[in-house]
Amino acid sequence: MTLPPSPFPPFSDPRLTEQRNPRTERIDVASSLEIVDLLNAEDRTVAGAVHGERERIARAIDAVVAAFREGGRLVYVGAGTSGRLGVLDAAECPPTFGTPPELVVGIIAGDAPALVRSSEGAEDDVNAGMAAIDGAKVTAKDVVVGIAASGTTPFVRAALSQAQTLGATTVLVSCSDPPKQLAETCDVVILPKVGPEALTGSTRMKAGTATKLVLNTISTGAMIRTGRAYGNLMVDLMAMSDKLRDRGQRIVMEVCGVDREAARRAIEAAGGSVKLAIVMAKTGEDREAARRTLDAAGGFIRKAIGDPPPVKGA
Repeated sequence: MTLPPSPFPPFSDPRLTEQRNPRTERIDVASSLEIVDLLNAEDRTVAGAVHGERERIARAIDAVVAAFREGGRLVYVGAGTSGRLGVLDAAECPPTFGTPPELVVGIIAGDAPALVRSSEGAEDDVNAGMAAIDGAKVTAKDVVVGIAASGTTPFVRAALSQAQTLGATTVLVSCSDPPKQLAETCDVVILPKVGPEALTGSTRMKAGTATKLVLNTISTGAMIRTGRAYGNLMVDLMAMSDKLRDRGQRIVMEVCGVDREAARRAIEAAGGSVKLAIVMAKTGEDREAARRTLDAAGGFIRKAIGDPPPVKGA
């Protein structure tokens, strides 16, 4: 009986994420403190790997900014840890930047159940990858970021291929060299090569950390570039908890030089918008006039009322 050829690489796997790390080959006999030190030493290499991709990350930010300005979206797609990180970054944009939930979308192989329970087999389903892009109604206006630590995940490759067929801009985030065809067809390829994991193949570790840094940078950079920050203040936050209401009031207090009660009243008069409250307090305009002022400035507070106050003690 002749067995079909294996879809996996030979024993010596060329993927960085699957190689053994010589620095941790005796981690199984290490003490707890030694394990902490070994893992921390590996983690210290991550920021440098991400920094090495700075120009390509910046290109991805530019692509997302262009998409937002044309009415497009940022769509993350991944499987396993990569998919969870994409969904996490998407979920955190509305409370942080006041964006509608449909502006940044996270797709994970296996759908919602895969967020809380392992569904690793879903990553092999190419038909599901294509269907997920169709189900998200991806268009040529969107940017689709495929996240695949090894660079070979079938679900992600199929999703990116389908997105390209629809004319979307495509970005690949991987910690290992992807197949040549995939690298050549994506508009931007971001490869923070963090090297072999402390535990061979466990990409929830360094690769996951690098991926989170990259995704945070892309989404945060795009939001800042589209006016959702004033200096380094998150003025478009959605005050949906006591902590965020407190933060919003403190932002108005600092920018406008008013006490907490005045800040609370300003935000209330602005319909809950910290951004609008700042413009109203600074210009003396009512809500609608302040909104027109802000709209004329393209949503950028600095363009509407000038520079924010310097950081205290700077």
